[in-house]
Amino acid sequence: MVCQWCESDTACETSITVYWELPDGTKVIEIQATPSIHCLECGIIYQTDHTVQEIEDQLFLIDTSKFEKSITFENLMTAPRLLKRNYFDFSK
Repeated sequence: MVCQWCESDTACETSITVYWELPDGTKVIEIQATPSIHCLECGIIYQTDHTVQEIEDQLFLIDTSKFEKSITFENLMTAPRLLKRNYFDFSK
């Protein structure tokens, strides 16, 4: 796997805890076991653009008022949606 930042081929998949601001800006939640990339060369740990988009879309489409301060990535992604898809994302 190639690092998106330094282009080293020492990057590998991992999972970490991240903190995300809800779309309405009311609070930040902890998302545990979030798929990430860790580069052994430059040391950066980041989420791919695809993972970021998945999180953003899901947070927009679900009722976040029922969440505690922490959730796993898997539970976030399987939470029931209020809408089938993000109709406000015109990039697709």
